[in-house]
Amino acid sequence: MTTTCFSHPSFTSRVVPVIVLSDEAQAGPLAHALLEGGIDVMEITLRSGVALRAIEAVARAVPKMHLGAGTVTRAAEVAQVISAGAKFALSPGCTDALVDSVRKANLPFIPGVMTPGEVMRARDHGFTLMKLFPASQAGGIGMLKALGAPLPDVRFCPTGGVSTDNLRDFLALPNVAMAGGSWLTPSDALRQGDWKRIARLAREATTLSAGV
Repeated sequence: MTTTCFSHPSFTSRVVPVIVLSDEAQAGPLAHALLEGGIDVMEITLRSGVALRAIEAVARAVPKMHLGAGTVTRAAEVAQVISAGAKFALSPGCTDALVDSVRKANLPFIPGVMTPGEVMRARDHGFTLMKLFPASQAGGIGMLKALGAPLPDVRFCPTGGVSTDNLRDFLALPNVAMAGGSWLTPSDALRQGDWKRIARLAREATTLSAGV
């Protein structure tokens, strides 16, 4: 059984900002700030009531941004995020219903996994890029090293517990394609519209990930 795989991302950044917005008006300026800092991808999570409108705002105003919808947990949400303008989706898990939905929609999808069995099941569905979530609770760098030997054909985007302190260590692993994190878009910076700060954080993350 196979479905759309997202094993060859079209964006260049190895850092994926995981974003929760409270106001869709923040979305466009945020996207521009991230691009200014060298990050050409953003994951707007469906954790707030404005998420779909925020995705629409970025899709309309910042076409250079590779726009993903995160926290997609229900099959019905797949059509919603596509309609809003998302080009790929991510989930904290992987269900048969989600797999069927992204396959029918031909939507690139990064399923979430936490155990070797979940990795193998997602691979059976045709996925070769997966989101290790929550990465810290799943064992972090040690778990990724352990998964690398028996499952060498799978790559991961660890999310949850990734920070500037350990970003390079995660990205140095051969089975890590990219890493996700929320530290790039602090809630107070979003609330205050401090786009210079977010651009600086993005630039720092871009520098940290360079050459790893």
